[in-house]
Amino acid sequence: MSENLITDPAKQEKLKELIGRLHAGASAKEVKHDFARLIDGVSAAEVAAMEQSLIDAGMPVEEVQRLCEVHVQVFQGALSKGERQEKMPGHPVHTMNAENREAKARISRVMSLSLAWFWGADRRTETAAAFEDLTRILVHYTRKENQLFPYLEKLGFTGPSRVMWGKHDEIREQFKETRASLERGPKAFRAALRPLAGKIRRMIFMEERILIPEAVRRLSDRDWAEIRKGEDAIGFAWVQPSSVYDAGLIATVATVATVAAVAPMSAVSKPASAILPLIDMAEGKVALDLLNIALNRMPVDISIVDENDRVLYYSDNPHRIFPRSPAAIGRTVQNCHPQKSVDTVNRILHAFRNKERDKASFWIQMGERFILIEYYALYDKAGTYRGTLEVSQDATGIRALQGQRKLLDWE
Repeated sequence: MSENLITDPAKQEKLKELIGRLHAGASAKEVKHDFARLIDGVSAAEVAAMEQSLIDAGMPVEEVQRLCEVHVQVFQGALSKGERQEKMPGHPVHTMNAENREAKARISRVMSLSLAWFWGADRRTETAAAFEDLTRILVHYTRKENQLFPYLEKLGFTGPSRVMWGKHDEIREQFKETRASLERGPKAFRAALRPLAGKIRRMIFMEERILIPEAVRRLSDRDWAEIRKGEDAIGFAWVQPSSVYDAGLIATVATVATVAAVAPMSAVSKPASAILPLIDMAEGKVALDLLNIALNRMPVDISIVDENDRVLYYSDNPHRIFPRSPAAIGRTVQNCHPQKSVDTVNRILHAFRNKERDKASFWIQMGERFILIEYYALYDKAGTYRGTLEVSQDATGIRALQGQRKLLDWE
């Protein structure tokens, strides 16, 4: 981890003044001209620290999100001079960079296909397939949200998860609009595709020139190893990480080094033999391994949040509706949602704490699937609020049931 996390306070104040002018309505061109000398040689660390300080000082995240692309435009010349971070194949940074290269190639292909003035059936099918292939970049964003962001949050660096996640959601919405435009022909498709392509390219720049350099500077080898170990739970866009980077070995070496630094080797005892205990439940007892098997076999996604809004547990069934990874454990539930949803999350938790409500329900359409999402307040016998249970399920099949079935029918 980098030892130098300090930026020039005087320069930071001038950068904030510059951004203040942008937020007051000045054009990027005006600001870039007036502050050309100031931004010469500006680093990713300084841009990241500036945006983080704006959030910490109380500027609404939505406002920082609205103009973060303008911030990048202003600093683009200076940031482009920095070297891209490269790591060995299999390292999360290597995978992110490789996926971004694939995304650029796919953007070029879809843009090329969209240039036709007329689509025959074959050309339209080819264009639609290329466009759907491009949507794999959304897996890349989901992995950032669920794996990289939690580790940055632990260090107090919350800007990416609070601002960049919002930009991800803008791209997700633009994908929906662009997909719908396919039905209206090549001209409408091109008109929707251009802003989408621009947003993806700017996101790639922000990742490669700001987010990744800052993440490399702040996170330890052990952090990166743990991030890699949880990535498979989310998946990848076009790129399968190489086995050259051995996350298990790196995490073990980092752990041994940490233990050796704080205690003599004689004090490190061997682990006790693994004996899984019976858990005393309110009604009966069950072996810990069997309880895990049963929870993961349930046809619903379950998450438990404690009274301090920290994620304690999630079920890991093979067909989860919403992705989760080990990095979610210990994360605040607010940071597990995009910024636009945080007010709703806080309203629910506030009502549960104050016993104004004990349940909240939502249902959404995800393609052809009907998803039911429910939150339940958890109180102990004394009536003290202990946390919240989230249950999500695909209710498509349940909604379609009719009549009765009283006999076993496995045919």
